[in-house]
Amino acid sequence: MGFAETFQALSDPARREILVFLREKPRTAGEIAAHLGVTPAAASYHLAKLKKADLITESRRKNFIDYQLNTSVFEEILLWFQQFSKEEEK
Repeated sequence: MGFAETFQALSDPARREILVFLREKPRTAGEIAAHLGVTPAAASYHLAKLKKADLITESRRKNFIDYQLNTSVFEEILLWFQQFSKEEEK
């Protein structure tokens, strides 16, 4: 994962909304498209960007593909941000 791809993926409001929607449970592309009110093609475009940034993963369930958050990437981002916080002086 590169931070450039991650931050580029996070820069789009629709992709951020997908991530919030996936917090509850894994979802199919159809559920995501319906939630966003976009076409399946638009949802697929956003999902591809999120997958490229490793922010989501997919798993197959019969004829469906479920998308879920990849929390390890979020943990890595948080650790990176924490280096900029001021530590208490002793």
